[in-house]
Amino acid sequence: MKWLTLISFIFFLSSARSRNLQRTARDAEHKSPIAHRFNDLKEETFKAVTMITFAQYLQRCSYDGLSKLVKDVVDLAHKCVANEDAPECSKPLPSVFLDEICQVDKLRDSYGDMADCCGKADPERNQCFLSFKVQHPDFVQPYQRPAADVICNEYKDHRVQLLGNFVYSVARRNPFLHAPAILGLAAEYENALKSCCSESDIGACLDSKVQQLAVIKERAKKIDMVQQHGCRVLEKYGERTFQASKLTRMSQKYPKAPFGELVKMVHDVKDVYRECCEGDMVECVDDWSELVASLCSKQDVFSSKLKPCCELPAVERTKCIMEAEFDDKPDNLPSLVEKYIQDKEVCKSYEANHDAFLSEFVYEYSRRHPEFSTQLIMRITKGYETLLDKCCKTDNPAECYGNAVEELNKHVKETEDVVKTNCELFNTHGEADFLKGILVRYTKKMPQVSSETLLEIGKKMTKVGSKCCNLPEHKRMSCSEHYLSIIIEDMCKRQESTPINEQVSQCCNELYSYKRPCFTAMGVDTKYVPPAFDPMMFNFDEKLCTAPPAEREAGQLKMLVNLIKRKPQMTEEQIKTIGGSFTAMVEKCCKQADVEGCLGEE
Repeated sequence: MKWLTLISFIFFLSSARSRNLQRTARDAEHKSPIAHRFNDLKEETFKAVTMITFAQYLQRCSYDGLSKLVKDVVDLAHKCVANEDAPECSKPLPSVFLDEICQVDKLRDSYGDMADCCGKADPERNQCFLSFKVQHPDFVQPYQRPAADVICNEYKDHRVQLLGNFVYSVARRNPFLHAPAILGLAAEYENALKSCCSESDIGACLDSKVQQLAVIKERAKKIDMVQQHGCRVLEKYGERTFQASKLTRMSQKYPKAPFGELVKMVHDVKDVYRECCEGDMVECVDDWSELVASLCSKQDVFSSKLKPCCELPAVERTKCIMEAEFDDKPDNLPSLVEKYIQDKEVCKSYEANHDAFLSEFVYEYSRRHPEFSTQLIMRITKGYETLLDKCCKTDNPAECYGNAVEELNKHVKETEDVVKTNCELFNTHGEADFLKGILVRYTKKMPQVSSETLLEIGKKMTKVGSKCCNLPEHKRMSCSEHYLSIIIEDMCKRQESTPINEQVSQCCNELYSYKRPCFTAMGVDTKYVPPAFDPMMFNFDEKLCTAPPAEREAGQLKMLVNLIKRKPQMTEEQIKTIGGSFTAMVEKCCKQADVEGCLGEE
């Protein structure tokens, strides 16, 4: 089925025109959403994104099975382009896709309770389908690359199907990854085939390219993680929190951009993000391309750092823009104390337009502090808002909020101290000891969590240390709190279905930006009753000596966790003593002929 010419997507993006992204205005201009998007994207790209959409919803379906659904949607698009007044043509795009899914024969046989979603009305029907997406599908077999000559012949003779299968494979394995990233991966994949299939040693060339592709796939996982976190913030905390976080970040990155331009860009990002998060990949691709084109058309207004990115092929622009350095701060920015603390009219301005006043505060504060994390600036803003709410009701507001700088600087000191302490620990003691320290602390905070999950969380937090503590000092806070917020938010999502303990629940119910400090300050769970001591948990055998290093290390860390679960009041000194004795026992017994006898005796 001839539906995919992926590389045309790149050229399409290059020529995308900037339009008003507000959905109401858009819909008023077009009678038929599907005709509008088909005309924007052109047939090849529309088909590619349609396949991505179906593969992410119907992860168990074959490529050929989904190709039939793609054909149905494309046929409808052709019909609506010819006559936008046709009855089916006014449907919102998500309804078009979900109606097609609900007509799949024997849907319940393959997807069970997901079929019940079809009985719901939109938009609840879409939310229902999204809840059945499987993040890490174990029913999808790992990708096996064909032999070098086979894959090159396949590319030469059946290019469309080969690339189509690649897009399908990536989409069903990554059901939340936004479509532009998947199309970018496909372009990279084709570039590897183009350059290698003309080489004498195809296998060696593909090996090197596949390694490069592995790096790209890792980047896709990172993008997926960040995108899902953004969707979680938008869904759980609402537009106000999402837009506050984006305004903070953009004001830091583009400190010379006018306030009004940044506010409009943040609003447009929110609109596009919502489409992407709701699985509406056709509109996601179309509107994201317009957003990037709009930013590049105003690069002189936003930042001098954008010029190299906007000169790249469109498929590379987003990555470049996301990774671009912050622009330099404008010279001689005045102190904020005069405007936001010393000015006698502060309460009047605040009460006249609460959100606009705070938005401008976020903008002004963020552009002066690129070294602070988004979450810290959001905490400072919330602290300032709380102070004004209290003080503007008093007889002497100026006196009441006169110590605002000292109060708000408490947030700064707490965050700086946490980053400094943890990075010193990481850089002084190394990765292994840093991980053990995290396991000790978090096992005491939430001993109800399984050893496997605690080890998973500990490893993720250690990766944050590895990634962020090696950066220049002015980048450490932003990096570490960004990734820690993602880890904590994931913990809190699990907590919703499987409650851990009261103090974890309390922290997970905090405002988005206050969660990390709450988890940091969390102490030992004093209500926890340890299980009875089970000697079998510490019954060692020769695997302690013969297992692969990674398996041995995981086993020893789980033993540490299980020990603390049974003795949560243990001091750091006691843990060190036991750890030293255990290491000595392993070193001694692994040299003996009767390893198990020695371990039992020890």
